[in-house]
Amino acid sequence: MSTLPMPALFLGHGSPMNALEHTPISQAWRELGQTLPRPRAILMISAHWNTRGTLVSAATQPETIHDFGGFPDALYAMEYPAPGAPELAAQIAALLPSSRLDHSRGLDHGAWSLLVHLYPEANIPVLQLSLDMQLTPEQEYGTGRALRTLREQGVLIIGSGNTVHNLRALVPGDGAYPWASAFNETIGQRLLDKADDAILDYTRLVNADTARLCHPTDEHLRPLFYLLGAGYPDEPRTLFNNHLTMGAISMLSLKLG
Repeated sequence: MSTLPMPALFLGHGSPMNALEHTPISQAWRELGQTLPRPRAILMISAHWNTRGTLVSAATQPETIHDFGGFPDALYAMEYPAPGAPELAAQIAALLPSSRLDHSRGLDHGAWSLLVHLYPEANIPVLQLSLDMQLTPEQEYGTGRALRTLREQGVLIIGSGNTVHNLRALVPGDGAYPWASAFNETIGQRLLDKADDAILDYTRLVNADTARLCHPTDEHLRPLFYLLGAGYPDEPRTLFNNHLTMGAISMLSLKLG
């Protein structure tokens, strides 16, 4: 590569409460936003927009979606009034010929709960790409590869999910079940080894039962597949926020570049 592209990120987002709380996790997000090159726009690929077919949000002023229940009023009062990026949305739709534009979609908490820390001024255009739940991991990786050129245009691509995510197994406090720790450690090592094929075939990483425990449904892992596809083979990979909480949530995050 003759010029360095914009880095790309996979961020473990965890509970929506991370939007409100000041913790080592949210502090790492704030420091990251201060050290990254300033992006022209941000493309979020969140675990919380699941569709049939690929959609690209093209709202001029996307609303803040409070897509959760049972949390404090202060969380529902939060807004992230970043502008949209309809012209970039059209460009992305051209890169992904089977995709469609969605002119009404706002930003779900998988996007804004991170961005309130990364870019609290909310002055960088943001749009989202949906997870097409009909795609295989290999096809999602291929979609990421088609998006990789955006990094050379100053677009920050962020996949938002969790490498371990089982809401049915949650317990109070920090720490993790042995099966969650084992899966998370294996994912982390494969990321550093650049063994992307092994990660795409994640049910074989440990064993099928462990994989199902870590992901009863896999929408929180899928953004990682897109993100890996957007990577370059010769760029460094950095892991951070490698912390498990509530038994079965991993905040493990990855920076490409």
